[in-house]
Amino acid sequence: MLDWLRFILTAVLLVGGITVMCISMYGVYRFKFVLNRMHVAAMGDTMGLFITLLGLSFSAPDFTTVIKFFLIVCFLWIASPVASHLIARLEVTLNDHLEDEMEVLK
Repeated sequence: MLDWLRFILTAVLLVGGITVMCISMYGVYRFKFVLNRMHVAAMGDTMGLFITLLGLSFSAPDFTTVIKFFLIVCFLWIASPVASHLIARLEVTLNDHLEDEMEVLK
């Protein structure tokens, strides 16, 4: 009984994580402006991988694997927003026609 519950919980979380990543991928192709695309990619990447690794941690054979999944999530939650912010800052700095694509507050 407990094995079936773990299997169902793992399957639901894996499908949910893959769904979030697929919606994020659709958003990357749907939006036209680079900063919007980056926002969708960063949010989908962070949440999709978190849900997927949470599902995998329920089916992990031992506790050290769960700790490794947790460390991967912590690294991604630190690295992904920082990288997205730096790339967005580069776009704002280098794009001379930013006012044509979006409203810029000064």
